[in-house]
Amino acid sequence: MKHFDTIAAVATSLGEAGISIIRISGSNALKIVSSIFKGKNGRSLEDIKSYTMRYGYILDMKKNEVIDEVIVSFMKGPKSFTAEDTVEINCHGGVVATNRVLEEVITSGARLAEPGEFTKRAFLNGRIDLSQAEAVIDIIRAKTELSMKSALAQSEGRISQEIKALRQKLLGIIAHIEATVDFPEEDLEETTSQITEMQLKSVLNKIENLITSASEGKIIREGLDTVIVGKPNVGKSSLLNALLMEKRAIVTDIPGTTRDVIEEFISIDGVPVKIIDTAGIRETEDVVEKIGVERSREKINMADLIILMLDSSRELDKEDLEIIDYIKDKKYVVLLNKSDLDNKINKEDIKALNSEYVMEVSAKTGQGLDKLKDAIKHLFFRGEVTSKDTIITNTRHKEALIRAKESCNSALSALKNTFAIDLASIDIRNAWMSLGEITGETLEEDIIDKIFSEFCIGK
Repeated sequence: MKHFDTIAAVATSLGEAGISIIRISGSNALKIVSSIFKGKNGRSLEDIKSYTMRYGYILDMKKNEVIDEVIVSFMKGPKSFTAEDTVEINCHGGVVATNRVLEEVITSGARLAEPGEFTKRAFLNGRIDLSQAEAVIDIIRAKTELSMKSALAQSEGRISQEIKALRQKLLGIIAHIEATVDFPEEDLEETTSQITEMQLKSVLNKIENLITSASEGKIIREGLDTVIVGKPNVGKSSLLNALLMEKRAIVTDIPGTTRDVIEEFISIDGVPVKIIDTAGIRETEDVVEKIGVERSREKINMADLIILMLDSSRELDKEDLEIIDYIKDKKYVVLLNKSDLDNKINKEDIKALNSEYVMEVSAKTGQGLDKLKDAIKHLFFRGEVTSKDTIITNTRHKEALIRAKESCNSALSALKNTFAIDLASIDIRNAWMSLGEITGETLEEDIIDKIFSEFCIGK
C-alpha cells in the first residue's frame, strides 16, 4: 500500500437532510478526528475498534465550543474503501453544520480531497482495478435499474475477470511463440503457427463480442438520445406527456407552442431513453421560434433515434414531406398520431419509409405506445434488453478493445508466414498491452514470469 497524506471531503450532497457524512482517509485520519472529538462521558477515539461507531461532539478547538453532535465510525486499513485508515463523521445535514465540521477537520491537519481522489486511492492501493474504479461514478449516475445493475457488475469485477482471462490466454500464446523462437532446432514453427492461429482466433472472437456489446452498453450507460420531431401542433408534446405519464411539456392548440428543446428521461425495460421534444420544423419569422427550430435540426443530427410524428387526421403537406426527406437516411420510427380520428394520410406519400416502423398511435389516449417501445427494443437491442451478459459501457474500454482487435488481426496475418512468427509475438504483446489499459495493469515483468512458469526452457 502506498503512503499518502490524509484527505477529507463531504461524501453526501450538500443541502437540507437528516445527516451529512464527512469522510477522512489516510494514516493520520483517526489522530486528526480524535483531536477535535469529545465522546460521551469524556471518551476519546484512541481505543475505538475497527468497524465500530462512537457518539459524541466535534469541537471548535480555538473557541472551545461544540460545533455539532455527531457519530464517528472507524474502518482500519486495508479493510476500507481506500485500503487506508478511514474515519467518517456523521453530523447533522445542512450546509452550515457540514462545512463547519469539515473546516475543523482541515484546520486540524487534513487536506481537502480532489475530485474522485478516494476512488483513485482505492485503485492506487490495489483494492480495485481501473475498470472497477470507473464503475463507481457510473453507479452514482445510473438512471435506471438496468444501468445500475450493469455498473454494479463492473464494480464487482465482471469485466475485469473477462479481460484478465483474455490477457492470460494472450500471455500463453506469447510464451509458446517465444519458446519456439528460442529453440529453432526443434523445427516447431509450423506447428506453433497453426496452434497459435487457432488460439488467437478464439481470443479475437471474444474481443469482437465485447466490442459488439459496446453500442448497447453506451445506451445503457448514457441513455438513448431520442428526438420527437414533426411540424407544429402534430402532438409531439402530448406524446412526451403520455410517455412520461405526467404533465411536463406545455400543451395548447396554438401551433408553435414548444419554442425550445425539452429533455426528459424515461425507462423502457430498464433502458434510459432521453426523450427530446423539439420545436416544430418549419420556416418562421419569429426570432425565438427560429432559434428553437435551429436547435431541433441540431438535435436531429445528433440523435440515436428519431420519432417522426404525422397527424393522420390531416393530409400530408409540404412541411411533412420536407421532414420526411430530412430524416429518411437516419434511424427513425414513424407515428401516425390521432388514430382515434379519421385517417386522411395517403399511404403512397409515405411508401419511402420503412413500413415496419410506421405505426398508428394516439398520444391523447396512449393507444399504440407499446408498439413504439417494442420498436425501440428491436432497433437497438435485437428485441430483448438483458443484463445477463458482460456489456462494455465505457468508451475508453471500447477503444482499447478495438486496438487489441487490430493487433490480433495483424498477428494472424504474420502467422501466415512461418518465418514471421516472431513478428506475430510483437502484435500479440501489443494486444495484451491494450487490454491491460482497461484494468490498469500493463507490466512487462508478467510476460517474463509467464514464460518461466509454463515452459521448461532449459529442456
